[in-house]
Parts: sequence; structure tokens; C-alpha cells
Amino acid sequence: MTRCYTPRMFARKLRLEMTIGAERTLVPLDWLDSFCMRNFTGAAEFDDTLPTGDGRMEAGLRVDPERLAAAMSEWFTKRGKGNGQPVTVQIHQDPAAPSTIPADVPEAPA
Repeated sequence: MTRCYTPRMFARKLRLEMTIGAERTLVPLDWLDSFCMRNFTGAAEFDDTLPTGDGRMEAGLRVDPERLAAAMSEWFTKRGKGNGQPVTVQIHQDPAAPSTIPADVPEAPA
């Protein structure tokens, strides 16, 4: 039997910012924890997420940052986190923390 190396599940480091009205700030860790632990979206792809601090998250390769940002924006807004205003989440690769995927390891199939 041949075994293949699979990349670390949380291979990408992401930076999460939010905009409420004219204010832009990092998404608080407790909000990220609530979303990731209770994830009412029903989307299994978001299971591969790990909040690590305010505005910081590690994510697996199956996580689409655009879909995650849209789901978080909707969820935070519905939960009233914006005090009556919409919450818009933006997700970026964290430039201070490069990917932990070795260059010579192919992506695992979805």
C-alpha cells in the first residue's frame, strides 16, 4: 500500500477585516469563534477553519475565501453584530504569514 503526504489541514493563514458603516476593523476573535464553532451555514467546506486571533484565521485548501467572507457577512449581519447596519467581511491572504504548504507537495484532491 502506498501512502501519500497530505498537506496540513490549516495550510493557509488569512487576515479578516470587516466594515460596518464607515468603520473598518479586524473581525473580533469571539465573532470568529462563534461563526466557526456554530456554523449554521451547513457548508462543510467551512469546517476547515481555525480562528487564531482578532482578524486571523487558518484555513484548509477546500475553503474558498470569497464564499467564506460572504457567509460571514450574512451571518454577522443577521445576528445584529452591526447594530442595525450591514457587516461586510473582507478576507485576504496574510502577507506576514506565508502558506505552510511545501512547494513540492501537490494539492490533495477535493
